[in-house]
Amino acid sequence: MVKLDIISDPICPWCYIGKTRLDEALAQHPDHPFTIEWHPFQLNPDMPEGGMGRREYLEGKFGGKDGAVKAYAPVVQAAEEAGLKIDFEGMQRTPNTIDAHRLIHWAGIEGRQTAAVSALFGAYFEEARDIGDCEVLADIADSIEMDAAVVAKLLNSDADIEDIRKRDAHSREMGVNSVPTFIVAGQHAVPGAQPADLWAKVIGEIKEQVAE
Repeated sequence: MVKLDIISDPICPWCYIGKTRLDEALAQHPDHPFTIEWHPFQLNPDMPEGGMGRREYLEGKFGGKDGAVKAYAPVVQAAEEAGLKIDFEGMQRTPNTIDAHRLIHWAGIEGRQTAAVSALFGAYFEEARDIGDCEVLADIADSIEMDAAVVAKLLNSDADIEDIRKRDAHSREMGVNSVPTFIVAGQHAVPGAQPADLWAKVIGEIKEQVAE
C-alpha cells in the first residue's frame, strides 16, 4: 500500500471538488494502492470562534461583491462538472473549522476519517449547515456511527486543539500554502483539485513500479 496524505479544510470548495475527482478515480480502480489519511489546514486560522457572515467574509476576502462573484465563478463551474450540487445561496455563515478538524481527527482514531470528511463536506456544501456548531458536529458524528455524546463532551473541552494547530503549522512550514494538497508516498506533492484522469495515471504508474 502507498500512503496518500491529503491536507484540506472542510469549508474549502476546491477540497470538496478534489475529493470528488479522486473518489471517481478510486471507484474506477478498486484495486488502487492508496491508504488515505486526512490532515488539518485552516484556510482562515484567525476566523472568530463563532465564525462570521459568509457574505461579509467573501466580500472582505475578495474585495467586494464583484470580486467574490468573479473568484467563485470557476468554483461553480467545476462543481457542476463534478456533479456536485452546492447550495451557495443557503450558506449563511463561514465557520471557524478547528472543531471540524477535531472531529476528523477523532474519527480517524475509530477508522472513520474519510466518512467524517465526506459528511462534513456534504453538510456544509449541500445542506448549508454550520459545521462550526457543536450540535451540528455531534449530529454528523452520530451519522457516521460515532458516539455523539462523547463527541459533544470532547467538543466542549480543549481536547486536541493544540495538536490540530501544530499539525496545521507543520504543513505551512513544509511549504503548503493552499489546499487541497495531496502528498503521495511521503514525497510527491500534488497541489490542487486534480482531474480523475491524473489520479488514474498515478495509480497506473504506481502499479507498474510495484510489479517491477
